[in-house]
Amino acid sequence: MDHSLSTRPAALAVLALVVGLAACHGGKRPPALAGAPGGQGGAPPTEATPTTPVEPVSEGPDVRAVGGEGASGSDIAGGAAVTAGEGGPLADIRFEYDSSALTDAARSALEKHALWLQSHRDARVTVEGHCDERGTVEYNLALGEQRARATRDYLVTLGVAADRLRTVSFGKERPLDPAQTKEAYAKNRRAHFAVGR
Repeated sequence: MDHSLSTRPAALAVLALVVGLAACHGGKRPPALAGAPGGQGGAPPTEATPTTPVEPVSEGPDVRAVGGEGASGSDIAGGAAVTAGEGGPLADIRFEYDSSALTDAARSALEKHALWLQSHRDARVTVEGHCDERGTVEYNLALGEQRARATRDYLVTLGVAADRLRTVSFGKERPLDPAQTKEAYAKNRRAHFAVGR
């Protein structure tokens, strides 16, 4: 008797089990929590970081080099690296409660961001819309999308090419600060800029 024929059904069963487990694992990603100053907060990322060399960033009035500040990747390293929390070359902007209207402070920050983007023409940006934890998941996903689009649209009016900007909403799923305080809620109502190439 040929043993390769008798082991084939067992090998197929093991393969089916592996594929089934992989399919079950594809659930929703847990919220990304940024560590608080002083080393407190979420655990460090467990994914391996790419070994792509980091290009130096010229510092300026609205740009600072990103060091080892706990980000999951470098905002301007090769590829489409995405960071959790703050610390990239484009600072988050904030929104008022239950609003997607840009504040004067947000417009001022976006004007600086547009200048940076015009001097870094190879950068591509994903504008992430975020909300605080109040409200339903569906409502916050819609509000996060409105915030991301309002931010993108304003950058386009400032001369940034629309094809360099993508929007995504995370609603209340990725809070920057998980506390249930007014200060934490204000931090979480934001548009975040994930910069890549």
